[in-house]
Amino acid sequence: MLPPSLRLWTLEVRKHRQSYILLAPYMILFLLFTVLPVCMAIAISFTNFNLLEFPKWVGWHNYARMFLDDEVFLIAVKNTFLFAGIVGPISYLMCFVFAWLVNELRPKVRAVMTLFFYAPSISGNVFFIWQIIFSGDRYGYVNGLLLDLGAIQQPIIFLKNEQYVLWIVLLVQLWLSLGVGFLAFIAGLQTVDRTLFEAGAMDGIRNRWQELWFITLPSMRPQLMFGAVMQITASFAVADVSTQLAGFPSVNYAAHTIVTHLEDYGSIRFEMGYASAIATVLFVVMVGSNKIVQKLLRKVGD
Repeated sequence: MLPPSLRLWTLEVRKHRQSYILLAPYMILFLLFTVLPVCMAIAISFTNFNLLEFPKWVGWHNYARMFLDDEVFLIAVKNTFLFAGIVGPISYLMCFVFAWLVNELRPKVRAVMTLFFYAPSISGNVFFIWQIIFSGDRYGYVNGLLLDLGAIQQPIIFLKNEQYVLWIVLLVQLWLSLGVGFLAFIAGLQTVDRTLFEAGAMDGIRNRWQELWFITLPSMRPQLMFGAVMQITASFAVADVSTQLAGFPSVNYAAHTIVTHLEDYGSIRFEMGYASAIATVLFVVMVGSNKIVQKLLRKVGD
């Protein structure tokens, strides 16, 4: 005889079996291509695996090597947290502020401005224009301007100078960050019930800031959470912009990130055990950051 809790669960499954059948294709794909690879990566992170030989169990060796012997990884951690600490919050705030302002415009103007802000994130390698802006010769826009002003005597090779390259990559990543989060905020603002503002005015709300804190933000908590997850993921996963602008590896690893370090060991050196350990650490950091943000967003409107 089945335990009472399991019996109740079985009855619930039978009662809603149509819903479970409809969810089954997605859940199967999700388990096969998301959950299973993550579990395999965690398991492989405790082995020495080069894709040619059978994995050999090494325990915590990869993690000890990562934090105690790999100086480049520590540089990558510093740069990644710099990206997450600067690009993440600033881009999140920018997404919401611009969405809030654009939402106040007339529908046709709002559509044009939405495309204007969203375009850089869907334009592929459009950030290559920044290579022209920061080109290391006198034809680069920044060098040309500084030379004309007499601020410098010789062109600066911005993208090969560790003093500048990280901040340039930060700037470009920030420029690219108005993407899915921005659209989510626009959608959230569009769904706020307008009658809540009338009810709020009767309850003592007197200005736009109070409306924002007590009505608008609590009404779009799902969009705020989605935008936070997307911005955190993007800021921790910076790789393409750094590689394309600063090279691989960048000068003295000045723009090296955890993901570029992962690509180095995973797709070039084929040290899959060590690469999986790096991926596992990044996964734990992302999950922890998302949990912290979720707790903070629950306080919105309190």
